[in-house]
Amino acid sequence: MRTRSLRLRLFLFGAAAIAGALALAGFVLVLLFEHHVERTMDDDIETYVRQLVSDLAVDADGRLRVITATPDPRFARFRSGFYWQVASDDGRDVERSASLGEEALEFPAGCAATDRVYYHRLRGPWGNALLGGQRCIALGGVSALRIRVLVALDLAGVVRARDAFATELVAALFLIAVGLTFATWIQVGLGLAPLAGLGAAVGEIAKGRRRRLDALALPEVQPLIDEVNGLLDERDKEIERARNRAADLAHGLKTPLTALAADARLLREKGETEIARSLDRIGDAMHRHVARELARARSRGLARGGAPTPVAEVVDALARTLASAGTEARFDMRIAPDLRVAVDRVDLMEILGNLMENAARHARARIRVSASAGRFVVEDDGPGLPEGSEALIRRRGGRLDETGGAGLGLAIVQDVLDAYGADMRFSRSSLGGLRVEVDLSGAAEFPAAG
Repeated sequence: MRTRSLRLRLFLFGAAAIAGALALAGFVLVLLFEHHVERTMDDDIETYVRQLVSDLAVDADGRLRVITATPDPRFARFRSGFYWQVASDDGRDVERSASLGEEALEFPAGCAATDRVYYHRLRGPWGNALLGGQRCIALGGVSALRIRVLVALDLAGVVRARDAFATELVAALFLIAVGLTFATWIQVGLGLAPLAGLGAAVGEIAKGRRRRLDALALPEVQPLIDEVNGLLDERDKEIERARNRAADLAHGLKTPLTALAADARLLREKGETEIARSLDRIGDAMHRHVARELARARSRGLARGGAPTPVAEVVDALARTLASAGTEARFDMRIAPDLRVAVDRVDLMEILGNLMENAARHARARIRVSASAGRFVVEDDGPGLPEGSEALIRRRGGRLDETGGAGLGLAIVQDVLDAYGADMRFSRSSLGGLRVEVDLSGAAEFPAAG
């Protein structure tokens, strides 16, 4: 199974590297320990060989004799693991330690008279592994007798010492591995901390609480920061160019639409009412499309690094504007005075302005506007939605300006909300009319205490 967590990947890779390194270190240490013990045995063997050589003699009959055997008592105990054997090169005279009993050691092939001891691995008379040291000497002057001296020690002691050392080493390496693994987890966390900070900063950019990523004193991360900031700059430029093109288009159509409306009035004055009405419908449709596209172009999404917008101030200004335009309905505003949202002021006015204007157009006497933690509710005591229009509003691809009851204003509101990833919910108000709820809680900032 493949994991998608970078932290876990780095941790598992580090843990595997630690395990591999400690396993290799343990193997090498056990090998070195074994070689050290064998070198110690080599020194002991050489001592025993030289002691035996100094105690060799040839009697008057030309026979080989060992004057005094090594004083180590282990050579006198049967199968003790300490063995020596001396023999003439022709194999006639053989002397051996009591530890061999009636058995004999097999001399290694080849032997030149020298002062040097040669070491060999041997197979003992009972099938046990031995480490032997052999030296060849010449006794007796001119008619010298060539003698082989062999001392062998059982390697079973080395194996036991090696296994005991390995057992203790494994326990020690396990504790080291636990400590290093914990340190690796901490190291990975510290190493990824700048990325976590970048993720949080990008989230704040998405919520409109900052405009750019701050520079970090980390050369490995700075190129990423520079690239992201470059993309943000390019995006802002593209958005600004798109807004300018939309505004230019709208202004370019304004004059033809004005001329079209003037022509319709002239036709109406001349009695061509059907043609004038048709031109009015065409002009109105074009005006609606232009107004909607302008609203889309003006929508900024989350407020990029600007100050949060005070909700009560915006709602109060909109209510005064509607009242001065002739709205007779009374506004009941239930908004915390310190409530702010990280929404562009123009966008918030577009959203609430259209909702409140729609409510004012249908309300009989009362409009209620409430907001808390980024949730806005606009209610009226009018007739509510026409039968079946709510399904059209909720349906994917439904156009609010085609229902005849909701009008273009709600379509513009939905377009602006799309930039924030928000939506509207429609229901029956307790006042008797339409209840429209907008959830912008993702951009909400709660009022400061006190």
